[in-house]
Parts: sequence; C-alpha cells; structure tokens
Amino acid sequence: MGSQRQNKKRRSSKSTIRQSNKPKKALNPRGNSIVAQNWNKKETLTQNYRRLGLTARLKAPTGGVEKSIGTGEYTTGFVGGGASGSDKKVGVIGLSLFDLRRRGKVNNLSMAGTNGTKFPAIREHLDKNISKVYNNLDISFDSYPANDVKDAESYKVAIDALKPGDAITIFTPDTTHFPIALYAIERGIHVLVTKPAVKLLEHHQQLIKAAEEKGVYVFVEHHKRFDPAYSDARHKAQSLGDFNYFYSYMSQPKSQLETFKAWAGVDSDISYYLNSHHIDICDSMVTQQGYLPVKVSASASKGVATDLGCDPATEDTISLIVQWARKDDPSKRATGVYTASWTAPQRAGVHSNQYFHYLAQNGEIRIDQAKRGYDVADDSLGQLMWYNPFYMRYAPDEDGNFNGQTGYGYISIEKFVDGCRQVNSGALKPEDLNKKGLPTLRTTIATTAILEAGRRSIDEGRDIKIEEENGFWKLV
Repeated sequence: MGSQRQNKKRRSSKSTIRQSNKPKKALNPRGNSIVAQNWNKKETLTQNYRRLGLTARLKAPTGGVEKSIGTGEYTTGFVGGGASGSDKKVGVIGLSLFDLRRRGKVNNLSMAGTNGTKFPAIREHLDKNISKVYNNLDISFDSYPANDVKDAESYKVAIDALKPGDAITIFTPDTTHFPIALYAIERGIHVLVTKPAVKLLEHHQQLIKAAEEKGVYVFVEHHKRFDPAYSDARHKAQSLGDFNYFYSYMSQPKSQLETFKAWAGVDSDISYYLNSHHIDICDSMVTQQGYLPVKVSASASKGVATDLGCDPATEDTISLIVQWARKDDPSKRATGVYTASWTAPQRAGVHSNQYFHYLAQNGEIRIDQAKRGYDVADDSLGQLMWYNPFYMRYAPDEDGNFNGQTGYGYISIEKFVDGCRQVNSGALKPEDLNKKGLPTLRTTIATTAILEAGRRSIDEGRDIKIEEENGFWKLV
C-alpha cells in the first residue's frame, strides 16, 4: 500500500473569523475582493450572498479566511484547541491508519488541512492521547501546509506529492468532496470519501466515469454497513420476502451544532449528514431484491438551531419519505421514512440515538443501536451513559497496543486499504469490488439520488421523481 493522506473534516467549534476594523485586514469572503468590499458584518453568510446575488456560489467549495477550520473530530479528535467532547475524543481515521501502519498495511502517512498553524497542537494532542496510551504507537505524518501557512488548497500539493496507486481519505465539508476526489482520481489516486460521497447526483456520476476511466478504487465510508447487527440484518432481510416498509431515526445532541456551526445549514444539512447512514443501509438491503427509489418527498422543522446561533437556513430535523418499486414488477412498492436531527437533548445518555424498523412480506426486523446493553454510571458526568464499543473500542490489549481492530469504524477503513492493495497487486479490478457488497461509488448512487431529491423537495416544495435507465440516473 502506498502513501495515505488524510484531509480534515471542518468541525471546528471556533466562531467565524470577524472582519477587522482596519481596512488593510478586511475580511475576504471566498477569496473575492469585490465581495469583501460589500460585506455586511451584521448579516449572516447566506444573507450576504443573497443580497449580492451570489446564492448559487453557496454550493461552491468553501475556503479562504472566512471560517476557522479545525483538522477534524473524525480524523484526530482535535476540536477547538483540544480533545473533542463527543464519543470520538481521539478520532477514528488517524488512529486506525496509525495502527494499520503498525500492522504493515500502509507506509507513509500525511495530513492536509487549511491551517498549518494548528499542526503543532495536533501533534501534541496525538502524542498525549494516542502514542503515550498505545505503547508508543508511531504517530508521525507529513503535514500540508507548513506550520506557518494557511492554504485552502493545500490538498492539491499533498496529492501532487503522491504517485498513482497511492490513496487518500477525504473527511472535509460535503461541498468539497467532489473537487478533491476528482483531483485525486484524475491523477490515478485511490479515494476513500466520507458519506455522503457528494451532494449532487450529477457529481456522483461524473466521479464514477472518471474513476472507471482511470481504473482507481473509490470507496464511500458508510461504516454502518460493517456494524455487526446491521450487517446480519441485511443478510436476514433476504429471506423475509418483498420489501414493504422501512423507518429509521438518527440524532445527535444540540452540542454538536457548536462543532458544526461553521457549515451547518450553509454547506450541508442534517439529512446529508445523518440520514445518509440509514438510507444506505436500506438501499443495501433492498437493492438485492431489485428495488429502486422512484419518488421522494421531504419535510423539515426549524427554530432550535437558529436559536443556538446557526445560520437562519439551518433545519433542526429532516424527514424523507421515499417510495421504492421493484424494477421487474413496478406494481410491488414499498415506503421508506428516514428521519435525522441534530437538536436532540444534551443529556440523553447517548451521543447518537439510532434505530430502524424493517417490515417485509414474511417478517420484520427491529434494531436499536443506541442502547446496546452496556451502560456506565459516572459521578463526574452526573448521568447514566450508554457506550458503543462495537464502533471504536479504545481500550488497549494486554501488551498495551491498540485493540480496536474489530470495531466497525476501523473495519471500514481497513476494507478500503485492503481493496487498494488488491487493485495495486492486480489480484482484483475496481469493478470486482462493486460485486462484494462494499460501499463503492457504483453501489451508493441511489443514496446520493435520494439525498439530493430530499434537498430539492424541501427547497422546491414538491415531490421529486427518480428515474434510472441502463445505469444512468436522473431527478425529475
């Protein structure tokens, strides 16, 4: 396996950088001097762009000095100058790759962000919370940009330093997934991208085309596919007859909006962020029976997030109602309801409430993955907590090494690494991996179609139809 590079997820809890009163230090939103000269500090980003007639640019990749961006809770567990307050205090991606290097599956590691001045603190955080905890685990990595540089496009320099057959992982805001992934694919680099792969169906299909032309492996990090309960349920669903109904709910506490305030409601929404999990799970269960999504209707609630200081466009909770039909018999239809919220109670005892109900012709499946029979009462927390060691198990083994290789967060990363190694060795082709039930670009296209249709349904106030013919998808 070649070099692995890690991009960060914009989840800083720091507030938007304020424009200085000194003209020589004027804020430069999106790197555009004309916009900067006409910027109103009393308005939100969305309000400014609407006033300036630049609403369409809100869908462009964000960057510049407009936001203070951390290197990612999911990558390093470093948020707002210290360890995250969520269930990912030392991250997932970085720790997994450090351990995969210890096991000989990856070689050189590098990390790219937009603010190089944060790397010294990140290295200190990783040394204290990973290296010193796990038997002096090697946490070394090359970083982009340099420690005294801020560069929104440092990912290009990092990718240019790789060679074909190397790989990157992308954990950045949703709007940046497409340009970063395409830049890497065009250079023969394998890609793991966090869910959702992209926000637009058009972009998803462009990436499929580019990846197939270049012969690279693109994996979407839908780690819930490797949750042992969900994986087992997907298998059992095949013996229960025709799909009839699916309901899912997934939430995170209001405190997460402090972490996501920089992009929540502007770059993406709660449906893209959390509904993507269960939509993919449902699709992976029913696509084997020949079911495809044909129509989406969405509804959203608002009020809580905006009271917490988020952009006025931020929705609290989004529900998607999806009609599914069997391709070989359109008279057989099913309904899926997918609800996601990031305004759940602060002291619910779980970081992520998550469950689903699957109803089929000859049976049903219910899974509650919030409370897994493992609870801890801790006076310092002042409440009962339910933990999920099946996702990431942070306890060391008897020799002091990291021992979480069976966690489905880790497994997801390892599956990608193994796929890259198989493609590089010639043992498999990327198209062979599409047939293995893995979340590749080709096997996750329905999820992107549903998510974009849901967003458009809310924005346009109507049902959105989904059509598929000979592998080409479109929204109407």
